[in-house]
Amino acid sequence: MSATAAQTGNILELHDVETFYGSIQALKGISLEVHEGEIVTLIGANGAGKSTTLRSINGLNHPRHGSIAFGGRDITNLPAHEIVKLGIAQSPEGRKLFSRMSVMENLEMGAFQRKDRSPGGAAPPEGGNAFRR
Repeated sequence: MSATAAQTGNILELHDVETFYGSIQALKGISLEVHEGEIVTLIGANGAGKSTTLRSINGLNHPRHGSIAFGGRDITNLPAHEIVKLGIAQSPEGRKLFSRMSVMENLEMGAFQRKDRSPGGAAPPEGGNAFRR
């Protein structure tokens, strides 16, 4: 944790975040702070901006205005794969899960990073048949 995060006790900070889909503004000045050890939920009606807030934090939709910091480090414009390396990942609720895997294994897959970028990928690791049907 950086000195700034240590001073405030905040592990995650969003300040005046505005995120758009094309010309449609989905987030209008969202600010929040998450202190280390806290459990925080986003609750709201459909279209309220819950998913967009998470996508902004994860680097999947970059805000046009405002800032996002994790552990005192500005992550506002980092690509999603760099944000995952910092320890932020998202696990979908009920959809697109590996049905034969445990909850823990599905959560661990959310933080998995593929190092091989070649077309078709590399040979699966030993025991890699677990994903084949």
